[in-house]
Amino acid sequence: MGMENARLYHQLDGLFRAYMSPDVATALLADPAQAALGGAVVDVTAVFADLRGFTTFSERSSPEEIVVLLNRYFEVATAAVLAEGGTVVQFVGDAMMALFGAPARQPDHAVRAVRAALALQEGIAAIADDDGPTFRVGVNTGPALVGNIGSTALRNFNAMGDAVNVAARLESVAEPGQVVIGEATRALLPADTDVEALGELAVKGRRGPVTAFRLKALPA
Repeated sequence: MGMENARLYHQLDGLFRAYMSPDVATALLADPAQAALGGAVVDVTAVFADLRGFTTFSERSSPEEIVVLLNRYFEVATAAVLAEGGTVVQFVGDAMMALFGAPARQPDHAVRAVRAALALQEGIAAIADDDGPTFRVGVNTGPALVGNIGSTALRNFNAMGDAVNVAARLESVAEPGQVVIGEATRALLPADTDVEALGELAVKGRRGPVTAFRLKALPA
């Protein structure tokens, strides 16, 4: 392994660790320019998931039970993301952010993202208690600034921009067990994708409405 590849491998191991698909890591080692660790604007699909009902669960559960549930749920969610070549960007409390199309470029990032979102919901439904917390998921596509962002002492791979913000807002309007996608994501899916139009939704932090769809299934 050359010096440059060794340096990149060290960066990838430190920045992404277990949150990157092995296929993505291999692609980045083969083409280091894709990593864009210094920051670049690229088209991506962002996925946000959080647990509805987590506060109620936390109030009646011990700290140990809370940690067990979060780890169990995030194990399923992470597996769904990595299986489609995505990268888990961060966990914040009971929420998770994942990204497709960066750091490795994926022309089919929107399809990968929604497949992961559906698999996530299916996997959680198989293990969740009837009265337990349930994920709601938002997905959106568009340009975002991606790269190694932070201070000189602590940096993390992240993505920023309107498309990412909208994905987070779509997650907040989804019902438990649902996947809600933006118009840009819908446009990149097969025409016969099973969706329910939700119309134009007013979302926090945005002047104009957002056209959204509830994703039911991808064509076989």
